[in-house]
Amino acid sequence: MEMRKRRLLFGLSPLLILLPILLLIYVDFFGGYLHVNTWIQLESAFPSRRVVGINTTVGDDGDHHQESFEVPLSRLVRGGEAMNLETTGFACHSSEFSLLCVASQHVRIDTRSRNITVHVSSNQVVEETNIRPYGRQENNFLQHIKPVKILQGNQIPVPECEVHHKIPALIFSSAYVGNTFHEFSDLIIPLFLTANHFKSRVMIVLDDYNASFVDKFRPVFSGLSDYQVMNPAENRGVHCFPGSIIGLTYHNVLTIDPRKVPGNYTMPDFKQFLRETFNLKNTHISQIKPPTLLLLSRAKTRRFLNEGEMVAMIKELGFRVIIGRDEMVANMTTFSRIVNSCSVLAGVHGAGLTNELFLPSGGVTVQLELLGLEFASSYCFGNPAKAMGLHYVPYRMEPEESSLVELYGRHHPVIVNPGSVYDKGYQEVQKVYLDQPNLKVNVARFRENALFRVLKLVNDSQSQHVIRL
Repeated sequence: MEMRKRRLLFGLSPLLILLPILLLIYVDFFGGYLHVNTWIQLESAFPSRRVVGINTTVGDDGDHHQESFEVPLSRLVRGGEAMNLETTGFACHSSEFSLLCVASQHVRIDTRSRNITVHVSSNQVVEETNIRPYGRQENNFLQHIKPVKILQGNQIPVPECEVHHKIPALIFSSAYVGNTFHEFSDLIIPLFLTANHFKSRVMIVLDDYNASFVDKFRPVFSGLSDYQVMNPAENRGVHCFPGSIIGLTYHNVLTIDPRKVPGNYTMPDFKQFLRETFNLKNTHISQIKPPTLLLLSRAKTRRFLNEGEMVAMIKELGFRVIIGRDEMVANMTTFSRIVNSCSVLAGVHGAGLTNELFLPSGGVTVQLELLGLEFASSYCFGNPAKAMGLHYVPYRMEPEESSLVELYGRHHPVIVNPGSVYDKGYQEVQKVYLDQPNLKVNVARFRENALFRVLKLVNDSQSQHVIRL
């Protein structure tokens, strides 16, 4: 029996050797686009050796891996952009709120001047592209981000390489950090979309390096790259790469659209990535007993003035209650596991609700929608929750539940005509509707209009999951 197993193993060996070769021939001959799952399955059969460090020649060993970078690079563009990448080795993909540039030929990055040199085979004049490499391409987000200059052409003076890398570089800026919502929506989800299909064989170069941001999301960076994040300020010199991506793929607020490049990913895919990255044990709320509700408690603006009364009522309904305070939220790894141990995440409109990403499937997001921010509430957290496989229960607060009535009076335009505030611009909206109000929730109304429905959703979700099992 043992000899038979050995014959089978030796019989498969030539096939295992030929499989990646046949794959590369297919891609080279047909210019084929491989479904991302197919590529992942093939790559898993031929694991690469991990090489760590950035001050020497770094990257995967062997020509096979270096050639394979052309496929994941090409997934980031399509149509005419894909043709440009194939013919010149350089292309940029842009959409309403997204911009990134891809080079499939050798690039040189001078971290002292922040210039990226792209060499192409075609005979053309020098072209210059400037890009602010942030996920969400909107003016109010880009004003604090320094542009990166890309020089393209075969007539460019070539700086001598000081550090050689055998893997592509992914360059982006983390300038706008400190808010969990924008960190995930503008950076982490776009980073996942851009980098995940490289199967960890990409080096992240964090322009405007922010140490606290890297520490906060270190598990994410480790899950997407086998190499430490490069700080250009601490790695001065000319770094040479076989290819590069400048910028990130951004779809929309806390959103992944599987119809867009690189394609095939969904929000449940991203949630699965987070479960693996942060070692979260609960996949469905049926694993959580008794039903547990995490109430986000704010210390400054938008505070619950009758929080104790709210907690008592929630417990009476049969929930175990955890109060999520600021000091708990600060540690992403710890707090992600707390959220994952809960059936329900409840809170007023704010960045803390971004943590719905860590809820198990079948979980419920409860958002107390502030006066004047009803559309923003559903846009930022309600619609994304549904795409994540969660239930969403909004609680639209009445004016009397907000301290704004005391500040302005019941018939002031701030209360009866929020559009008049919006006409003055976002700064005024933030000042009035985000920075000023505190809340005294009508506990009876909250129970009737929201929590009864939440309890039914939790019970139904648990029972349906048991039936499927």
